[in-house]
Amino acid sequence: MERVGNAVVVVLSTAPDVATAQRLANALVERRLAACVQVIPGILSTYRWKGDVQRDDEVLLLVKTTRAGAEAVQGAIAQLHPYEVPEVVVLPVEGGGDAYLRWVAENVGG
Repeated sequence: MERVGNAVVVVLSTAPDVATAQRLANALVERRLAACVQVIPGILSTYRWKGDVQRDDEVLLLVKTTRAGAEAVQGAIAQLHPYEVPEVVVLPVEGGGDAYLRWVAENVGG
């Protein structure tokens, strides 16, 4: 049997502003695609886009979901996000508090 921690992942994404980030967070939690989304304003992203180096203020989203729910999270972000190519990076959770990890798993999906 798989440990609960192995079923939990964190999805990273960014948004152009807090309002957009909160709209995404609300949609993910309301649809039960994520148990929790933390919205962290005040990051500065430096990246290459269409051949030029860009720097933009952005808002980071930390999405707590399950491995099974990660694909649906990615689909919802792609559908709702204003960026042409939104960031979606899925990171495995290697451990953590069993009660918290169970809570995440219980609050994603049906």
